[in-house]
Amino acid sequence: MNDGGAGRAAPRKRADARRNERALLDAAAAVFVTSGVEAPVRDIAARAGVGVATIYRHFPTRADLIVAVYRHQVEACAEAGPALLESAASPYDALRRWIDQFVDFLVTKHGLAAVLQSDNAGFDTLHAYFLDRLVPVCSRLLDAAAAAGEIRSDLNALELMRGVGNLCIGADNDPRYDARRMVALLIAGLRPQP
Repeated sequence: MNDGGAGRAAPRKRADARRNERALLDAAAAVFVTSGVEAPVRDIAARAGVGVATIYRHFPTRADLIVAVYRHQVEACAEAGPALLESAASPYDALRRWIDQFVDFLVTKHGLAAVLQSDNAGFDTLHAYFLDRLVPVCSRLLDAAAAAGEIRSDLNALELMRGVGNLCIGADNDPRYDARRMVALLIAGLRPQP
């Protein structure tokens, strides 16, 4: 009996196709850092070493590309947490390094906030996706550092992420503002008091 494809999983992309898409998303993210999310598609294509048509074949609209870059970077940040816990010298060091990556993610979103507040339905679920993927990672890092006695044990991942986010807000408007330094002071303040 043929079910017409109902219930079957969507075909997986080939490994080379996934690699090419990741390279394209990395190129788009790098261009967004320097030129904002309204950067010309030809700049992204040049950085990726592909034609403009290739980008439009994968991402028919700018909104599709922005959403894909955002999700790609959220995934990279989410995957970094467990990897850092395994490789860092201590859970606190893993937390500090993950927060550095989170800061990079936040301060490189030139123009993204305005785009995300548009009426485009493709952006509606991004904030929930961001929280669903990153809050548990931050919680795991906080729990590991607290269990090792390296930070206070009364910390909440969402509150910490909001605090870091608020410290990153000034980075777009004032070149003298050093978000990374401000966040480093916040992270140093997580240490238990003697």
